[in-house]
Amino acid sequence: MNFVLRTIGIFVAVAVAVWLVPGIEIGGEASTWASVLVISLIIALLNMTIKPILQVLGLPITVITLGIFYLVINTALLYLASWLVGTLFGIDFYIATFGSGFVASIVISIVSSILNGVLGANEY
Repeated sequence: MNFVLRTIGIFVAVAVAVWLVPGIEIGGEASTWASVLVISLIIALLNMTIKPILQVLGLPITVITLGIFYLVINTALLYLASWLVGTLFGIDFYIATFGSGFVASIVISIVSSILNGVLGANEY
């Protein structure tokens, strides 16, 4: 149930990021909402599997940069999710520049954190 709630939070967060951040676009043959759902599922799976490993490996740099490198890890995972949905599902999740990906990762982090708190996905 916790995974489903987190995926719902990421779904809304990705939709907000696509709407707010210039340079982030979704295309492809499927409808936009279905594409956002697939992207949010991929991001949720990456957050569960690869993100903890990258956080541990990047801990020294994160401490030195006072947490800014954590946002770079989120941006890298957003680029990885973009590549995965393009390769596996044929969905064009286009990130124009690193700056737009960085801002989108900030928006996704903030919105999903707020929604996870409201939905109770942070409770164990």
